[in-house]
Amino acid sequence: MSETIRPGLSRRLSREIAGEVLFDRFSRGRYATDASIYQMMPAGVVVAKGADDVAAALDAAREEGIALTMRGGGTSQCGQTVNSGLIVDTSKHMNRLIELDVAGRRALVEPGIVLDDLNRLLKPHGLWFPVDVSTASRATIGGMAGNNSCGSRSLRYGTMRDNVIAIDAILADGTKGRFATLEQAARGEPPRDLITAMLALGRREAEEIAARFPKVQRRVGGYNLDALVEDDAPVNLAHLLVGSEGTLGISTAVEIRLSPLPKASKLLGVCHFPTFRAAMEAAQHIVALKPTSVELVDSTMIGLARDIPMFRPTLEAFVEGRPAALLLTEFADEPEENAESIERLEAVMSDLGYGFSRGGAHEGGVVTVSDPKLQSAIAELRAAGLNIMMSMKEAGKPVSFVEDCAVPLEHLADYTDRLTAIFEGHGTRGTWYAHASEGCLHVRPVLNVKLENDVRTMRAIAEEAFAMVREYKGSHSGEHGDGIVRSEFHEAMFGARIVGAFKEVKTAFDPSNLLNPGKIVDPPKMDDRSLMRYPPGYAGEDFATVFDWSSWTGSAGGFQGAVEMCNNNGACRKSAGAVMCPSYRVTRNERDVTRGRANTLRLAISGQLGPEALHSDEMAETLKLCVSCKACRRECPTGVDMAKMKAEVLYQRGRKRGFSAKDRLIANLPLTAPLAARIGGALGLRDKVGTFAGLSEKLFGFSARRSLPKFRRDHFRDAEGDVPAGARAHGTAEGSAEKPGVVLLADTFGRWFDPQTLRAAVKVLGAARYAVETARPLSGRRPLCCGRTYVASGMADRAKEEAERTIAALLPHVRAGRLIVGLEPSCLLTLRDEFPALVPGKESAEIASAALLFEEFLAREIKAERLSLPLAPLGRKAYLHGHCHQKAFGAMPAVEAALRLIPDIDLVTIESSCCGMAGAFGYDAETIDVSLAMGEASLLPAVRAAPEDALIVADGTSCRHQIHDGADRQAVHVAEVLAGALASGDG
Repeated sequence: MSETIRPGLSRRLSREIAGEVLFDRFSRGRYATDASIYQMMPAGVVVAKGADDVAAALDAAREEGIALTMRGGGTSQCGQTVNSGLIVDTSKHMNRLIELDVAGRRALVEPGIVLDDLNRLLKPHGLWFPVDVSTASRATIGGMAGNNSCGSRSLRYGTMRDNVIAIDAILADGTKGRFATLEQAARGEPPRDLITAMLALGRREAEEIAARFPKVQRRVGGYNLDALVEDDAPVNLAHLLVGSEGTLGISTAVEIRLSPLPKASKLLGVCHFPTFRAAMEAAQHIVALKPTSVELVDSTMIGLARDIPMFRPTLEAFVEGRPAALLLTEFADEPEENAESIERLEAVMSDLGYGFSRGGAHEGGVVTVSDPKLQSAIAELRAAGLNIMMSMKEAGKPVSFVEDCAVPLEHLADYTDRLTAIFEGHGTRGTWYAHASEGCLHVRPVLNVKLENDVRTMRAIAEEAFAMVREYKGSHSGEHGDGIVRSEFHEAMFGARIVGAFKEVKTAFDPSNLLNPGKIVDPPKMDDRSLMRYPPGYAGEDFATVFDWSSWTGSAGGFQGAVEMCNNNGACRKSAGAVMCPSYRVTRNERDVTRGRANTLRLAISGQLGPEALHSDEMAETLKLCVSCKACRRECPTGVDMAKMKAEVLYQRGRKRGFSAKDRLIANLPLTAPLAARIGGALGLRDKVGTFAGLSEKLFGFSARRSLPKFRRDHFRDAEGDVPAGARAHGTAEGSAEKPGVVLLADTFGRWFDPQTLRAAVKVLGAARYAVETARPLSGRRPLCCGRTYVASGMADRAKEEAERTIAALLPHVRAGRLIVGLEPSCLLTLRDEFPALVPGKESAEIASAALLFEEFLAREIKAERLSLPLAPLGRKAYLHGHCHQKAFGAMPAVEAALRLIPDIDLVTIESSCCGMAGAFGYDAETIDVSLAMGEASLLPAVRAAPEDALIVADGTSCRHQIHDGADRQAVHVAEVLAGALASGDG
């Protein structure tokens, strides 16, 4: 099919479509990849608002002679959602639950609805959609139907095909039809001649289908021709569309079968094995116990997860010793049945010779997990298996192409041994995880697909692996579909006659090859490098960076290696839970998610978006809504640190194009604050006189709808933070020589805007009998500064100067055994995050290891049993909002521990993403709408709903400002709460 585009296509679509029409190079680039190794630049993108938009896009594509490919979450691992024609994205707008029949356990949904979002709507009704794929936070129902997704509990609930009742679809010629069982299809049924042809094909090929289709549940390759064979169940034409990867029709609504929610009393038996083969041999015996699922985690995944902060505590809670493999075995029946099943599981493991010895030597055994929170954390870890594997910071990465082959369980151990030998024979290794219960293990050999030799190795491994799968009568595609990776191998798997039938089906549905060509039928070679993300000649722009990126080795190293850590799996696209990615949750634009930004950066530095793309206005727009929350630093399992990347790009752009007056004003806040404090009364007129507010918006871009922070004449002075050893604030008492000395880092925001927070901290530390000294510069009167405002404004070179000055001043204290304690999360944590990257070396590492948030210091002292505070009950409920950086650095448990020092406190931690203020972001006239929307997502409604006499606790200056402006409540720092609870009576 010709991909020549008439110039009027974009204009036509803009006239006819209610959704967005994106034909610029940056937008197209963001849709050129999915979670596979492939990249194809589309001609344009339509973000459809409804079925009418889909139909209009299809009409335009057909008349222009251009291919059309549907896209949901873009998480396909075989290249299903990339093509050179028109891409239609349903995930932003077409995400409604159209109908719900609770009694009948069925629902009608739009194809763009995300699985987790759907299940949140179903939960109040005691129902869920049980095809629980690991990408549930971003996988759409339409995409899952297109791939015939399976999920970890398919042992009990089956695949997508087993749970789809009907599909409303548009055919390539524009005909609309409802594909369902034939007796249901009377309402808007597909064309009768198409039905007749398909039934005739099913009858003709019934014997060949029975002979050639693998007899394993995890078979999702090719078209589901077996759905056309008339047996005990009526033919359901929707099941032919399921797994067709958008090549036969376009779904506009999907009717699905629901299931009752699993019992809350489920039990998880974590089976430990001393060797990998032992786990594989045991799988068939464990499956005989009829668990809900049996999921594999191997030693490679365990080791990688231990290096990821968000998963380390989970591993420590349930992994005994150093197992070579784990089988996570879930039972979700009645409590008595679950307990009996665990007993049988332990008996099976004992019969196989595995148990924990009393001497502590690890031989294997079962750890039973009953705590629902730990079960959820373990499930989250397993679901992140792909991204955990991809977190390797080296030139080679685990590559998906043989990863979801499925073989009968009795052959699983031999299959894995032989596949491991194939990998070793080609000089590489594999990583293993996932569905041991189905004989469908995700395995990825480590290769560098930028190298021609490794691409040849990939093909050789694929050919040998698929031949072995056929020998075991398994399926070469057990979960993730065909796409570009496996479609060319269909003839070897199914035979020429079945492949001929596949072509016959494609021709009957789509004679012009309009819909997602090159998938399943007439595919390209899987190793065609021109279709890959890293084609021949791929290289990144070499430029001097201000941050140290050396820990990202990648295949190119440095900044490029860091950018390429994004594997496009889309964990950043979740719409609820944790923090990442707050701007995407508001806009739902691919541009505004970590994945979209990382893809744009990769294309820019490799020259694929034109000259000077890194410094362009389009790149600035791409990064504009990144609030530098650092959530991706923690929550992205591959460690894509977009906050630091944004700071680097802003610095590079500033060097080329200069900085605005607003940028300079914000960056130099630590320098101008003393003067601003002296004239604070005059500055206060800005918020009282509308003309002044409008003028500040016109001159500097500060929104007239946002109040500015108040500079305090009674600002914090260094001498206030000095508490001698043995002294006690508001009293005298002997301190303990065993207690560490504290160096208080008085941040710019606390010093000039919220001095009461610093004074409260001094009071609490003094009451606890710690020696405190405010950190001071080695020379001059200018207070120390972490450089946060310079980092945020792109002046990272100035931030580096501040870091060097601060390191020099703090180093003597640290080497004397004192700890650095700060109150403002964004400032103190700069010492731990940006300082080592701006000033790499031993000295910055020493500072980073000694820097603690106030609450982290208290939690540390609680654990060491050194903290004694005379606190009285406050008699008030407390609602806690966590600063993004507290969450990114795992400090929230410390905040909660500090507040729970208060007797009888009733603490509620608000589940929230970013508050939306994010430093200067919330003041900017261009971003204030997004800022307010972020706050309204969860934080501000929760604060408004809190009782009037409740404490609202927020440690971030920006967070407190957002709460004040958006909910008219005064939030306080944890230090203020503790100071108010001191039993001295003057709090």
